Amino acid sequence: MFLFWQDLQSSNLLLYALATGVLASVACGVVGTLVSIRHITYIAGAIAHCTLGGMGAARYLQKVVGIDWLSPLLGATIAALLAAVVIGLVTAYAEERVDTVLSAVWSVGMAIGLVFISRTPGYNEDLMSYLFGNILMVSLHDLYLVAALDVVILLICVLCYNRLLALCFDEEFAWLRGINVRAYDMLLLCLTAVTVVLLTQVVGIIMVIAMLALPAAAAGQFTRRLVGMMIVAVALSILCTVTGLVVSYEPEFPAGATIILTATVVYGLAVAGRQFARKWSRGAGIR
Repeated sequence: MFLFWQDLQSSNLLLYALATGVLASVACGVVGTLVSIRHITYIAGAIAHCTLGGMGAARYLQKVVGIDWLSPLLGATIAALLAAVVIGLVTAYAEERVDTVLSAVWSVGMAIGLVFISRTPGYNEDLMSYLFGNILMVSLHDLYLVAALDVVILLICVLCYNRLLALCFDEEFAWLRGINVRAYDMLLLCLTAVTVVLLTQVVGIIMVIAMLALPAAAAGQFTRRLVGMMIVAVALSILCTVTGLVVSYEPEFPAGATIILTATVVYGLAVAGRQFARKWSRGAGIR
């Protein structure tokens, strides 16, 4: 465990990984809380798998065509935002079942990604890092993009906090208050898309849903106020990410999987702690 902190002083890669994990955790806690309250985690899953199409296309254009500035992270961002817009428009205006739309977006995004990856040299290694995350390979360019996306997410959430609050807790009340629910639904989907991209760098496409949901769910065991849940969720996300990185480093466990297991333990402890507190308070009341 101490080896990580020793090597951190001399390794830029570890420093970038740690910074990326912390920055992604901020967005994870804030947007993950909104997603959990709004009950759209399943939509986040469809968007997450669609990012593989953007990553695969960007990697192909980088290696084969020579467009060096188009990184997989940027390609994932474009694909995630496009998927969020498509899902938002189709579910709002088309008479289609939501599960059908999500299944189509999910499958098409993965299929496009696999096609491009299959045509790119070294695709097996890239595929593994996309699916399961490879936070130790984050570049300085990726770190800057993560920081920029983080700032955008936080700025939008601060400016639109009251409207997002109304949307998540009571959609009908939001309509009555004159809030454009469809527009803010689309905004929330776009925020979710960007957050999914950030978390993909940390834990990969397959496990991104767990990282989006578990810290927010654990935070919900401590407080029901939205801003309180966001703060606690951010703190728990940072705790899980840093702990997962440190624990996985020396034995060379997969960092993303270790982070998810840490988040699962934290969620389990939060639920158990709340149940114990309830029983204790009831017992104290009886006496």
